[in-house]
Amino acid sequence: MNQSMKTVAALVLGLLAGGALTAAWMQSGGKTAGSTESGSAERKPLYWVAPMDPEYRRDGPGKSPMGMDLIPVYEERSGDTGPGTVEIAPEVVNNLGVRTAEAGYRSLQADIRTVGYVQYDEDRLIHIHPRVEGWIEKLYVKAAGDPVAAGQPLYDLYSPQLVNAQEELVLALRRDNRQLVQAAEDRLLALQLSADFIAALKRGREVRQTVTFRAPQDGVVDNLNIREGYFVGPQKTLMSIGALDDVWVEAEVFERQAAALQVGLPVTMTLEYLPGRKWQGIVDYVYPSLDEKTRTLRVRLRFANEDRVLRPNMFAQVIIQTTADGEVLAVPREAVIRTGSQDRVVLALGDGRFKAVAVELGRMGPEQVEILAGLDAGEEVVVSAQFLLDSESGKTSDFRRMTPMNAGGHKGHEGHQTQEAHRDHHQHGGV
Repeated sequence: MNQSMKTVAALVLGLLAGGALTAAWMQSGGKTAGSTESGSAERKPLYWVAPMDPEYRRDGPGKSPMGMDLIPVYEERSGDTGPGTVEIAPEVVNNLGVRTAEAGYRSLQADIRTVGYVQYDEDRLIHIHPRVEGWIEKLYVKAAGDPVAAGQPLYDLYSPQLVNAQEELVLALRRDNRQLVQAAEDRLLALQLSADFIAALKRGREVRQTVTFRAPQDGVVDNLNIREGYFVGPQKTLMSIGALDDVWVEAEVFERQAAALQVGLPVTMTLEYLPGRKWQGIVDYVYPSLDEKTRTLRVRLRFANEDRVLRPNMFAQVIIQTTADGEVLAVPREAVIRTGSQDRVVLALGDGRFKAVAVELGRMGPEQVEILAGLDAGEEVVVSAQFLLDSESGKTSDFRRMTPMNAGGHKGHEGHQTQEAHRDHHQHGGV
């Protein structure tokens, strides 16, 4: 009887234990203790944040105030690369549109973008002065900006000095004195009378009371300072004639960009009133001194203007294409986060892990920026959605690349080693 009761009790205890194990197995989702997907191995999020506002936290999944799915934030694993490493589930990475790019050595062309004003080519800007005193009898050009052609009449001048110089030549011709004739011709040439005028005077031997002065070159009239009847002299600038076949563009660049300037660099220019059209020119001259107030350096650009559409004082946008001095370590400009006190990038460590690190920037191109320290060639940096990742990583990150030897025996990155590697690269052919 006692033995039978013991047997029944053992059976009851076995059934109860089996039921408890079955219930526990069902509650765990049917996973075995040795499965890598067991509840003990599966990490749980610490909290959930809004994609556009990391300060918006919740204890579980849901929607942000903007209607976006909340993002889980996990506790750091023992294999994570230092403080500040954040982990995001693969499906969340895909939803955020995280894109990465590889840091590598490439040629960096840091174009200089600035503005300027069209000016006359002063090498071909002529100022008209009389060599004698007299009166303007007739003015053939009426306003500044009038186009003129070489040889076109500009004004008629009556001057007693010109009359006397003509009479001297006629008198020398009548006396048939070659020395006096030559001296009289030289005086008329010095007074800016043309060779054709002197030849006609020698043929006709008739003194003219007024002399017509003509344009020395093609161009447009500028600074017209006379009218008919004016009394003028050698000290008076009558007008200027500027050629428009070539024009200058006066531009200014910042002091930090001055080292990249040199004569002969190609330049592209655009104007707002002619959209879609571009002019190609060169750097003609770099001025030797900076403006002490604006701290900018003047540079003179030269452009061809065959169709005469470029006019003085027009406002232009110019791009000076500087010369690339070898390859440098660079990343896309959109990968850099500039805070004013520190420049950072977000590293993609793999397996959904990201970490913000500080970098030292060098020259900036239109699409790439030089990295002097903080990165190594071949590392992946985030170029989209990096502000969210940086905000989350920055809460605990020290922004340094120095981490101790981890359990797997892999050594972390060290910022000073990266900087020394970059220096070695610069010394062996880099910039």
